[in-house]
Amino acid sequence: MSAFRRIVWVLIALAAAAGCQPARVERPAPTPAPAATDTAPTAPSHDAGWWRDRVFYEIFVRSFADSSTGPLANDGVGDFQGLIERLDYLNDGDPATTTDLGITGIWLMPISPSPSYHGYDVTDYYDVNPQYGTRDDFRRFLAECHNRGIRVIVDLVLNHSSSRHQQFKGALRDDPAYRDWYIFVPPDRVPQVRGPWDQVVWHEANGKHYYGIFWSGMPDLNYRTPAVTAEAYRIAEFWLREMGADGFRLDAIRHLIEDGDVMSDTPETVAWLQAFQSHVRSARPDVLTVGEVWAGTEIVSDYIYAGALDLSLVLDLAAAIIDAAKSGTRDKLAYSIDRVAASYPDGRYATMITNHDQNRVASELQEDPARMKLAATLLLTLPGVPFIYYGEEIGQIGAKPDEMIRNPMPWTGGTHGGFTSAAQPWEPLQPGHELRNVVAQDADASSLLNHYRRLVRLRQSEPVLSRGGVRNLETGRSDVIAWERALHGRRLTMIANLSGAEIQDYRLPGTADARFTAELIGGVQPGADGSVTLTPRSAYLFVRADQ
Repeated sequence: MSAFRRIVWVLIALAAAAGCQPARVERPAPTPAPAATDTAPTAPSHDAGWWRDRVFYEIFVRSFADSSTGPLANDGVGDFQGLIERLDYLNDGDPATTTDLGITGIWLMPISPSPSYHGYDVTDYYDVNPQYGTRDDFRRFLAECHNRGIRVIVDLVLNHSSSRHQQFKGALRDDPAYRDWYIFVPPDRVPQVRGPWDQVVWHEANGKHYYGIFWSGMPDLNYRTPAVTAEAYRIAEFWLREMGADGFRLDAIRHLIEDGDVMSDTPETVAWLQAFQSHVRSARPDVLTVGEVWAGTEIVSDYIYAGALDLSLVLDLAAAIIDAAKSGTRDKLAYSIDRVAASYPDGRYATMITNHDQNRVASELQEDPARMKLAATLLLTLPGVPFIYYGEEIGQIGAKPDEMIRNPMPWTGGTHGGFTSAAQPWEPLQPGHELRNVVAQDADASSLLNHYRRLVRLRQSEPVLSRGGVRNLETGRSDVIAWERALHGRRLTMIANLSGAEIQDYRLPGTADARFTAELIGGVQPGADGSVTLTPRSAYLFVRADQ
């Protein structure tokens, strides 16, 4: 995106924040949101963010670990006590050990009360799902994480509530306290439009027609009503101040404020997020906000430049990583690396391979161990803040529908994978967990799990990998990709053979006068002329000596 267009876009957003909105179609007259602060919100320096050097792990509490002690023990549902019992697997708090995964951040999928298994339709924003425990149980989990140096962000679902939320029930009863909290139209004025993925967005209940971009059970909140914004602020403050969370992953945030049939990425949405960002920083200056903006890099990066979010997950880079590991060719990944690096300020983006809304990477890569290790290496040697979806590190499989990509974590080869001692878990484990589990891979030095452990530990020990810039290197081959990472004079060269064939005596790109002092990944040392033999679907990371 040109600098001129980006400036214009931000100015439009700021104008919207000041109340200069265009006319609405089928909407009540707009009302300015309450001011968060007296000063315009700005994006913080990335160097000030504690999250820059972290590796995050995404957890679906229901599926991670059922507790073995306490009132919720062995009921077939994961809970906070189960998380505590398994924390040493993620990070035991001792940097000298190598038996934990070494992650330093956790993203918890929704943990508030909800009628659904997934929790994205919240009925009470000020409590936790009783199937997971109590508010004190959550605080105890958080304290255990902080003792290990792990920061925790929680899913905050602001775009919509559950249709069973008391405010929505009040709105359906025409309660004057809540009638403007959701978006209603008269029966004869229901817009004849469909949503971004051709879905029904206008629904009927009790003779009232309301807007819900995802489905009828998730009515969208109306942020043109100041009371709704004020309530969102109170909810955020509650989780930051009273519960102690370190930040938020903001669900479906690009759909927050609609403008007629424009249901995504409106200037009003960005302006609202700018004010929200400013407000939550007043409650906690070091808060982290990670947005779900399910779009391409050009759109996603606008939110970061506008100071509306700290980070957002970069989906097209994730797709390019999978493509490189699957196809054995470099072009899409090389293009995506260049585009993302040029589109975001100072590496301010979150990276991943897959998450809870996508087929698991193991299934996408046909459970090929070499391809899965390759994808992991590509992820954890690129810039950005990496996120690992639970089970990804052991090759857990899963393909849509959604329940099948959120199955319980297999810890052992025993009954129900050691997830629970209940007669049945909330959802059956994926087939093959008898061999694909933590205990089996822990004992195998060459396993995917131990590969992830080495990568995470390397990333945590090498500032170049978390903070350095990136430059693609020309390889002369469609099946070889390489890039250089650099920071404060230290330079690393990463090279990967994406193909299934060995490449002998390959000369590392840009090494006419280069020397290498060490290899960090791959187990080989280049020859005096900079040449190496690249085994199939392998990656190597070298330290440049001529620097």
